[in-house]
Amino acid sequence: MKKKYIVTLTESERSDLKAMISSGKGAARRLAHARILLKADQGLSDLAIADAVEVSRPTVERVRRRFVEEGMAIALDPYRPEKPRPCKVDGHLEAHLIALACSKPPEGSVRWTLRLLAAKAVELEYVDSLSYETTRQILKKTNCNLGAKSNG
Repeated sequence: MKKKYIVTLTESERSDLKAMISSGKGAARRLAHARILLKADQGLSDLAIADAVEVSRPTVERVRRRFVEEGMAIALDPYRPEKPRPCKVDGHLEAHLIALACSKPPEGSVRWTLRLLAAKAVELEYVDSLSYETTRQILKKTNCNLGAKSNG
């Protein structure tokens, strides 16, 4: 199968990558990506590069593609999503969750659980969806304790 993304380095790019590797300073992933580019420039197969650099074949393919499409600087750095996901949690949701946790538990329950709190917050339309893990993080941040008896 013919390779779609052919890595061809200029002499200056090659010397920069060799200098980066020989200095040994930098993030391990960045150095591994530099080794991948150098070996791809030599014409080795993705599988041979993956074995030599001790990475997976998809990593080699991804570095090749990023080099050809976006350049050397982008190919050396790990992928970072352009837009972070918007945060669902704000002060109002935190306040509502704390108020719920301090209120009487639902009928048939001895105390509030994280899953019950998350489901109730969705039921009351404080938020579209909420996982029990997010609920746990909110309550932990505010030092809220679900039903533990105090020793004082």
